Amino acid sequence: MLSFLVLGATTVATLTSATARADDGDEWLGSDKVLHCGISAGLAATFYTATTPLFDARYPPLLIGAAATLAIGAGKEAYDSVSGGDPSWKDFTWDAIGTVAGLAVGYALDLALRGVGPEHPWLGQPEATSSRRVRLDRGLSVTF
Repeated sequence: MLSFLVLGATTVATLTSATARADDGDEWLGSDKVLHCGISAGLAATFYTATTPLFDARYPPLLIGAAATLAIGAGKEAYDSVSGGDPSWKDFTWDAIGTVAGLAVGYALDLALRGVGPEHPWLGQPEATSSRRVRLDRGLSVTF
């Protein structure tokens, strides 16, 4: 569902921004690009961090963080195209760059804090075990 929202917003932004302007001061390194990149990085890292406890694997938080952040960026450009603003592919490109940067920071922190092992592989599902052993205080353990 979210991917259709991103696709629709991107399509609207594309169709309307093509005629909006060719290059009337929208520089690749303009001051607003820092905001697009920074806000997208913050959103992506936040979405990744907020959804990490919900999944055993690491790839769902990456996908959710990317989809949600890019949907917000595409939605902002779509809104600019219908509200008389200045929609820009350059803005959306910086949104994408910020998304990748934010996910990289969130993922790196996740790797550093939880490590990599059978319980927390790089991306995939944790290894299935036939039983789970929980260690209690004073050396007691229970097998499920």
